[in-house]
Order: sequence, then structure tokens, then C-alpha cells
Amino acid sequence: MAGKFITFEGPDGSGKTTVSTAVCRKLAEAGYAVSYTREPGGSRIAEEIRNVILDPENTEEDPRTEALLYAASRRQHLVEVVLPLLKKGVNVISDRFIDSSLAYQGFGRHIGMEEVWNINQFAIEGHMPDRTIFLNIPAELGLERINANRSSLDRLDQEALSFHEDVYNGYQKVIETYRDRMIIIDASRDVDLVIEDAYNAVKGIIDG
Repeated sequence: MAGKFITFEGPDGSGKTTVSTAVCRKLAEAGYAVSYTREPGGSRIAEEIRNVILDPENTEEDPRTEALLYAASRRQHLVEVVLPLLKKGVNVISDRFIDSSLAYQGFGRHIGMEEVWNINQFAIEGHMPDRTIFLNIPAELGLERINANRSSLDRLDQEALSFHEDVYNGYQKVIETYRDRMIIIDASRDVDLVIEDAYNAVKGIIDG
């Protein structure tokens, strides 16, 4: 039986990486076949593309170039990592997937959700997550957390509050469009509570 493909989404500072890695660890300890991965990245070529996308020195990076690079990284990650694991019956927990591009490039960069969707359909060939955990946090609080907890900021972290507010609004549109796939968790609370809620949600998805 194929594994479940479960993605974690949320604005910067929502705690996605902390929560998704903790959930993956707890699932493994409980005996589930599970693997954590991330976007952009997750494989050698995809990680090299990640470095180009997020390098703070790449200030001249065009928004459409950025969207295409994310789609290229996603394609490589999908065919090299995600699909082979799912085929083996391993449940894949991915820190970001297509919804990030719809929110960040579609809305944050004002390219348009449909345009970004079309780019990504070429890349993923209809492979969508079974379910998505959305960690909900206002843009301003997310940025406060980033500035307080990160020693270095990547190119997207350094964007103005207005960009992150657009991304948050984009995510609300994504949630509205794909409501049946989304599980929304309040990420403004203590991280242990968020991890517990996310773990129970993901465990429920895997258990059917």
C-alpha cells in the first residue's frame, strides 16, 4: 500500500520546520514508516537550486525566475525523493510543497495564482498531497519570531512586512480553494501544544 503524502504549510515564523520534524520523530518512535523532507530542497540538485533562490546576494532575481526555480526544485524533489518513498509504503512529511508557491509567488510576488499553478502542474503532473497541515499565524507575529530566533536571514526572510502580509492573504485564498485538503492549526500558541495537535492530526490521516 502506498504511503500518505502530508505537507506542512504556513507563513515564515509559523514553526513549520520545528513542528514537522518533531511530528516525524514522534511517528517514527511510535513505529510508523515515515520520512521527513523539505522544499525547496530535499535532494542534491534541489538543494543547489534552493541555494540560488534564497541567497540574499541574489537581489536581482526576477519574480518569474523565482517561481520557475521553485517549480524546478519541486520537480526534482518529487521524482527523486517523494514518489519513490510513497511507492515503498513510506509516509512522507514535507516541509512545504505547491501551496507555498501559490502563496509566495502567486500573491507575495503578484504573479497570479493561476499562472503559478500552471507552472507547477507541468512540474508535478497532478501529484498533490493527501492532506496539508496549515500552521496559522499572523504575518507580523511570524516576522517577530524570525527576527528574535534566527542568527541569519535568507532572501525571503528579509522582505518587508507588506510582502509577508500578502503571502498570508494568499494562504487564506489557498485554504479557501483547497478546503477539503487543509487542517488548520493555531500556531501562535506554545510550540508543544502545536506539536501535539499536529501529531494527532497526522496520525489520524495515516491511520485512515
